[in-house]
Amino acid sequence: MGHPKILPCGDSAVAVEFGSVIDPLINREVYALFNKLKAEPPLGLIDLIPTYRSLLVQYDPTVLSFKDLQKIVFSFSELSGGAAETVGRLVEIPVCYGNAYGPDLKVVADYLHLTEEEIIEIHSKAVYQVYMIGFTPGFPYLGGLDPRLFAPRKKVPRELVPAGTVGIADQQTGIYPIDSPGGWQLIGRTPIKLFDLDREEVFYLKPGDRVKFNPISEEEFEHH
Repeated sequence: MGHPKILPCGDSAVAVEFGSVIDPLINREVYALFNKLKAEPPLGLIDLIPTYRSLLVQYDPTVLSFKDLQKIVFSFSELSGGAAETVGRLVEIPVCYGNAYGPDLKVVADYLHLTEEEIIEIHSKAVYQVYMIGFTPGFPYLGGLDPRLFAPRKKVPRELVPAGTVGIADQQTGIYPIDSPGGWQLIGRTPIKLFDLDREEVFYLKPGDRVKFNPISEEEFEHH
């Protein structure tokens, strides 16, 4: 892989772009650089924010120049020679699909000309990769959604989506970790807390993890 693109973002940040699509290989390059800069931070580095395909690097330009930062990034990229494949944890997450837990399941089924049972089967059969955490604390952006389930966001977002709700938006699926507004199509809900300040690891999932959804009944949800 050649050098990534380095795009200035104001006078104290750059976006290091490795590609333009959602791709596990590109995401691994992002996290290879993220981990290297985190392990060996140059003087003047302030913060690192990884995304699907790029890494935002915030720095102090009075300590670290743009040219020197560019040299460091290129040096890391040349040394990496392509990020090694890493296999994260496989995390199984119980989900109660449909009804009050997934009020848009029928909407999505009608839009895709599938039955609700087919949506559940397809969605729970796949293994998803956590590409990044964002939007709200602990929100996992999951890649690997079956193209048969691609569905657009809602035209008018809901003012309140309950914590644990599983949604679909375009080519992605994800889980709302806290009560928040949201425009994704809601198909189910998990009783698992994805964000918990009382846990040592406040985020239940982290980038690189793999996620498998397991359908459960309403009774199992209530007694989890």
